[in-house]
Amino acid sequence: MVVALSLPPTDSPDPPRDARPEPTSPATAINDARALVSDLFTPRPWIYWTDLLGTVAVGYSAAAVYLRAPAFTMLQGIAFVVCGFALFRAGSFVHEITHMRSGKMLPFRVTWNLLCGIPMVMPSHFYENHIDHHNSHHYGTQRDGEYLPLGAGPLRDIFYFFAQVPFLPGYIAVRLLLAPLTFVHPRVRTFALERMSSYVINFRHRLSVAAGAPRKAWAALEIACSLRVALMLGVVLVGVYPASRLVQLYALAVFTMLLNYIRNLVAHRYQNTGEQMSHAEQLADSINITGHWFWTELFFPLGLRYHALHHLFPGIPYHNLGIAHRRLMKHLPANSPYRATVFSSYWAAARTLWHNARTASAQT
Repeated sequence: MVVALSLPPTDSPDPPRDARPEPTSPATAINDARALVSDLFTPRPWIYWTDLLGTVAVGYSAAAVYLRAPAFTMLQGIAFVVCGFALFRAGSFVHEITHMRSGKMLPFRVTWNLLCGIPMVMPSHFYENHIDHHNSHHYGTQRDGEYLPLGAGPLRDIFYFFAQVPFLPGYIAVRLLLAPLTFVHPRVRTFALERMSSYVINFRHRLSVAAGAPRKAWAALEIACSLRVALMLGVVLVGVYPASRLVQLYALAVFTMLLNYIRNLVAHRYQNTGEQMSHAEQLADSINITGHWFWTELFFPLGLRYHALHHLFPGIPYHNLGIAHRRLMKHLPANSPYRATVFSSYWAAARTLWHNARTASAQT
């Protein structure tokens, strides 16, 4: 099933049928929107650097408190939450890195991997599959690793979506610990890259490794991550830290990953069941979240609240997405399909997803 541009309403009440303007064509809507934001595609490196370094400082400082505080105290609990949200934000920069053109802001990419990718065991190339998510030939199909038809039912798929989270950090740690074994044969390496090297929710996804992919750089990152995992295990095995340290780190990894899954649940309507979708249909299937600035930014860092806008114009840097959204909402006509992507809160979008899934389940 392909979502049409005649979208069901969001959480706003419906206007009378005879008062609804005729929708503009998808091509016209996209062209109108592009003209309004054409000056917002240039990233400001100083914002990236300041945000990343500040976030990492907060995250690792909170981690130090969390790991050293007496167990099950309020201090440890507060540090755990602060650290989790900070590392979630820092880790989310991998999304920005993936959208950077080859060679652009290379020092930032390298620094992110040194400060976040290797210590947090999430090398940047594990997010290369995100490019398929923006391909109109792949979006919403089996070739899209970031899409499941959660809004098309059955409801149990939503529970399965979250049930996998506690197991994912362990899988990733084992995959990267054993990374040196993937170099025993080119076929083994290719299999590992295609099937075991992507952060996905659709486990049938197979990464298409480009002919010019920087495989040597990827290999170096994986070796570094392998050493990082080995070090975490080694310091416990030789008695430098108690085994409870690994439990603490694992709990932090699960919490941070859970935050990303909470965010990802309402990135789209998830109503497509595998058919190819146009650019306009991708927009119609995507969601923007407004609401209180603090809470929304906390759970949707780096402009991820504007996910529909990001799919419309993936080249806009995160620090300009808010400006672009406000400009579009001010100047686009009332019948623009873009307005149908906006939800007033996380819960409004989640209720719509749940309602759609329940309705679809009842019809099967």
